[in-house]
Amino acid sequence: MKILSCVKPYELRYLESPVPQIPPGHALIKIKRVGVCGTDLHAFEGKQPYFNYPRVLGHELSGDVAELNGVSDFKPGEAVTIIPYFNCGNCGACSVGKYNCCVRLKVCGVHQDGGLAEYLVVPISSLVYGQGLGYDELALIEPFAIGAHAVNRAGINSDDTVLVMGAGPIGMACITFAKQSGAKVIVADRNAFRLNFCTTVLGADLVINIETEDALALLNDYTNGQMPSVIMDATGNLAAINSGFNYMAHGGKYVLVGLQGGDISFSHPEFHKREGILMSSRNALRADFDQVLASVVSGSVQLHSFITHRLNFVEVVSKFSLLLSPSENVVKAIVIL
Repeated sequence: MKILSCVKPYELRYLESPVPQIPPGHALIKIKRVGVCGTDLHAFEGKQPYFNYPRVLGHELSGDVAELNGVSDFKPGEAVTIIPYFNCGNCGACSVGKYNCCVRLKVCGVHQDGGLAEYLVVPISSLVYGQGLGYDELALIEPFAIGAHAVNRAGINSDDTVLVMGAGPIGMACITFAKQSGAKVIVADRNAFRLNFCTTVLGADLVINIETEDALALLNDYTNGQMPSVIMDATGNLAAINSGFNYMAHGGKYVLVGLQGGDISFSHPEFHKREGILMSSRNALRADFDQVLASVVSGSVQLHSFITHRLNFVEVVSKFSLLLSPSENVVKAIVIL
């Protein structure tokens, strides 16, 4: 079978590999779609924490069950997506149901080879029923589950004013489910195309272009001096993360959804006097996947509207770097196998 390996930063290479053997309790998946995530782009650029080369990228996946090695209600030929966080089941986090932050977590396409391949072996326990959705939609369930998980973790409701920093796909997922929770949602980014998308498609209540506008003044004016009750960082950018502490209301929450490799810094007195809550949100739980699936099946979330670019597997090497260009106006790219 063909695989696409990121052999080092800025170098992708097609290789031949045997179709993998299927251990007990696992399934062989014929990959049909792979969503291109910020994690994949950061790995391509050499900026992804917890990452080693070479690596087959891809964790936003859909495909068909090709073969099973174990008892399961899934059937060969059935369309599925996967929960790409493979946990140990035994550590303290797993014992309290926090499989998303298992001590020995292995994320498909990050810690072990992922889905930019014709076939992939995954635990049967990671399979998620397709519920009649198409391959494109199923490949986007995972990133939207990350947004749903972050919103659920913050306990966002209709009383909240939420600032989402970063209008990439994960930020848009946060916006989507914060709006579903009834909150007012403000979006800050430097990309005018994405900010317009957040207004016209996602119904953001206010957008702020941090390149050209005074974010602090606009937030102060919009909230009548109260500032947002929830800040959600989806940039993974150190300067943006550090600046976010200045925007938080007294009694507010700051949720770190994006990931970067350095140390954050903020004024302890300023944070302390707000009695602020700082939390991270990592990956997602099956309940979050179920929530996203239900929203898509019901029609309340339209995932097709987020897909702006489609690449055939054979053209990924020649076109992948284009996805990094702001001029391409990428919201979400999908690789078709």
